[in-house]
Amino acid sequence: MLLRIVHKTGYEYAGHASASYNEARMTPKTTPHQQVLHTRVEISPSAWTHTYNDYWGTAVTTFEVHDQHSEMTVTASATVDVQRPEVQGNSLTWEQLRSAEEQADKSEYLQLSPQVNPGEELLARVAKIAEESATPGDCARAVTALIHEDMNYVSGATGVSTRAEEAWDQRKGVCQDMANLTIGCLRSVGIPTGYVSGYLMPKREPEIGVPYKGESHAWVRWWDGVWIGADPTNDIQPGNRHVEVAQGRQYGDVPPLRGIFTGTGTSKMFVEVELTRLS
Repeated sequence: MLLRIVHKTGYEYAGHASASYNEARMTPKTTPHQQVLHTRVEISPSAWTHTYNDYWGTAVTTFEVHDQHSEMTVTASATVDVQRPEVQGNSLTWEQLRSAEEQADKSEYLQLSPQVNPGEELLARVAKIAEESATPGDCARAVTALIHEDMNYVSGATGVSTRAEEAWDQRKGVCQDMANLTIGCLRSVGIPTGYVSGYLMPKREPEIGVPYKGESHAWVRWWDGVWIGADPTNDIQPGNRHVEVAQGRQYGDVPPLRGIFTGTGTSKMFVEVELTRLS
C-alpha cells in the first residue's frame, strides 16, 4: 500500500512565546518492510533545525524559534510504500527466552517502569496466563487479546502522562495506554517488549486518492528470536495499514513533538493527521 501522510501539530500560546526549543519525531522510518519515498518537515515560524537519529534509530528534527510568536506549527509530510508481511517467530521456549544471554541482551526491554507497570491485579492474571502457556509466543498473543477485550477505547479518557495501572483501573484509554499495558504485562513474565509509534490508515479498504482523517497510533513488538509486532488496540499484527515512525521502551522515548518555551501564559497542543492511499 502506497500511503501519503500529512501530520500537522504544534502549540498555541496564551500570550506570546519569546523563544521555543523543540524536537519532533514525525519522520517515518525506512525498514525492510516500508520504504520512505519522500519526507519533509516544515516549521512555522522559520527555525534553526538539526536532524539526527536517536539511540533507538528514530529520526529526530530538533529546532529553535527565537522570534516572538503566538503559535508554532510543525507539518510533516511523507510518502511511504508499505509491504509488511505477517511475521512468524522462532517459537522460543521459556527456557531459551529466560536464559542469561537473552535477558542480558534485551535488558532495556525488560524494565518494569512506573509508566508501564499494570498493577498487582493484572500482573497476577498475566502470571497465570504465562504458567498455562506452552511458549512465550502463546502467552504474548493471549495477553494482547486480553488487553484488547478488557479495555475500552475512549478518546480523551487519558493523557500522555497517564500510567498503565491508572488506565487499567478504569478499563478505558487509547492506543498508548493499551501499548503500555501490554508492554508491562509481557515484561513481567520475562518477554522483552518495546513500544512502537506511527500511523494507522483507519479504513480497512481505503479508496485510492481519498484523504482520511487519522491520528498517531501505538503498538508493541515482542521478542521471539525476531521482533513480532502486535497491535493490542485492534488485536492484529501490524500490516500494510501501519506506518512506523519511532520505537523505544515506552511512550517517553517516542513523543511526536515536545519542547519548552519562554514567555508568558500557557500553551495548548493541536494535532491533525491525514492519510491518503495513492495506489
